Amino acid sequence: MTGLRERKKQRTRDALIVAAHELFVTQGYETTTVDQIAEAVDVSQRTFFRYFANKEEVALFMQDMVGQLYYEAVCARPPGEPPLECLRNTLDDVWDEVGEAVEEITPLDLHLKMCQIIEVTPALLAAHLRHSLLLEEKLVQEIARRTGLDAEKDPRPRVLVAAFSGVMRTAGRQWSLSSNASLELARGVTRDYVAQLGPALSADWERQH
Repeated sequence: MTGLRERKKQRTRDALIVAAHELFVTQGYETTTVDQIAEAVDVSQRTFFRYFANKEEVALFMQDMVGQLYYEAVCARPPGEPPLECLRNTLDDVWDEVGEAVEEITPLDLHLKMCQIIEVTPALLAAHLRHSLLLEEKLVQEIARRTGLDAEKDPRPRVLVAAFSGVMRTAGRQWSLSSNASLELARGVTRDYVAQLGPALSADWERQH
């Protein structure tokens, strides 16, 4: 019975996420109310607040989930892998898994559109950056653990994660501003930008033709 109850709760949560994201995409984040989200799922406002503290939390649920999946995958990487390779290889390895996890909750095209909404909505973008900083700190501590360093004394784990995260944010923004916001484009842009991290930090820049 407990299993059935938990599945029902998850279905309600997922329905609220989908309804909220559809409303955010079609009419905007700021103009969408909690009452509208609850009404779309035919539940009460009180039920909404059992699952989410506010609109911001439901809006960023998928991004936070993706970030957590990435962090857990980094933690599971084999020991001895160079830090930058660890972050980059994890990205390649979990892409399909992340896509599947997203599709278990919301249609992929809706998720991609919601990513764009976050980029062009100042309140959501600011909140997303705050959440990203928390994830970055977890990654810093994991890289420090894997390399046997003290992140409070050695700046390299923090510098690496900051550089990698900055490249990821830049890639995400470039993708989100494209008129062809497909998953294939997102993956390609992200891979291309991450591949340039090493060359961009080198002393010898050759003119690109």
